[in-house]
Amino acid sequence: MTESNIWWDYWYFHLGNYALAVLMYTLLGRFALSAILKPGSPNAILRGFRWLTEPIVRAVRFVTPSYVHDKFVPLCGFFWMGAARFAFYVVMFMVGLAPKLGGIGAE
Repeated sequence: MTESNIWWDYWYFHLGNYALAVLMYTLLGRFALSAILKPGSPNAILRGFRWLTEPIVRAVRFVTPSYVHDKFVPLCGFFWMGAARFAFYVVMFMVGLAPKLGGIGAE
């Protein structure tokens, strides 16, 4: 019986999933900090979140109805990035490149 390492056997899946997760939770952090801090705040963390997520927020703003306030666009982006992570998993699973979900007694 050979030992298998779930990280190295599926590194391509984990890197894509991790990148989408980082963007997803950075959007959530941007929304949370924007609710607490004033607009245009010099806070370094908020500036980093803005720098990382601005392309996503612009794309989401383009497809989001105009009645959604700009404060809530990162929250909409959080939803869309979650949907993208789910779609990524489904596609990788259907192609056979995702790790199998194992439960009790799985081999």
